[in-house]
Amino acid sequence: MYAANELLFPPGSIPMLRQVRGDLFAALIERVISLPEDHPETLAFSLMMIRLDGCMACETDSYRAMRGCTPCARQSLRRFKGSDADLLARYEEALEDVRAYLESRPELIEIQLPIAARAA
Repeated sequence: MYAANELLFPPGSIPMLRQVRGDLFAALIERVISLPEDHPETLAFSLMMIRLDGCMACETDSYRAMRGCTPCARQSLRRFKGSDADLLARYEEALEDVRAYLESRPELIEIQLPIAARAA
C-alpha cells in the first residue's frame, strides 16, 4: 500500500532530480552524486531538500509520503518560484549549517589519513 520511502529526503533520490531544473542545478547534482553519502556537501543537499520539501512536517500516512520522496522532491522543485541561482544560495546556506554543526561536534568528524601515513 505504501511506497518505499524515507521520513527525510534520502541521498538516493538526488540523481533522479537532475532533469527537473536548469543546467546550473544539474551541475550541482552532478557534483553531489560524485561524493559519498556522508560527505558534508551531500548532507547539505539533503538538508536543503528537507527544508524545501517540508519533510519535517510529513506524516507517514500523508499523500506526499505515500507517493514517495522522489516525486515529492520533483514537485517541490517544479513549484519553486526562484531561479537555480536561488536554489544554489539555499544549498550554500545548508552547507554552512552542516559545516557549523560538524565543527561544533568534532567527535563526529573522522580524520582520514593518507595510506602512507597509516603504514608508518
